[in-house]
Amino acid sequence: QVQLVESGGGLVQPGGSLRLSCAASGFIFSLYTMNWYRQAPGKERELVAAITSAGGSSTNYATSVKGRFTISRDDAKSTVYLQMNSLKSEDTAVYYCNAQRAKGYWGQGTQVTVSS
Repeated sequence: QVQLVESGGGLVQPGGSLRLSCAASGFIFSLYTMNWYRQAPGKERELVAAITSAGGSSTNYATSVKGRFTISRDDAKSTVYLQMNSLKSEDTAVYYCNAQRAKGYWGQGTQVTVSS
């Protein structure tokens, strides 16, 4: 049974930091590109960050988060992380973990709220 379980979301003040985690099971994690998406109220889901398979040799970021967010993976723990620094109110969204290869899997999402 495939599972992607996100954690680490919450309420944070502008300028603060959060680290999201996504623990995977039920598939060969190391073979999959791992992505973080987010969806804000009334907006479409957007790709935030991606990290390729084979130890994560390549990463990509949305322009809006470049320099503030860092994606990483630990294949031994089947976990992908998203370190989010210098958070802004516009980062408020539900953040989803996605595993992608020939087929894709999704987590249930974790809420991130940036507000004073």
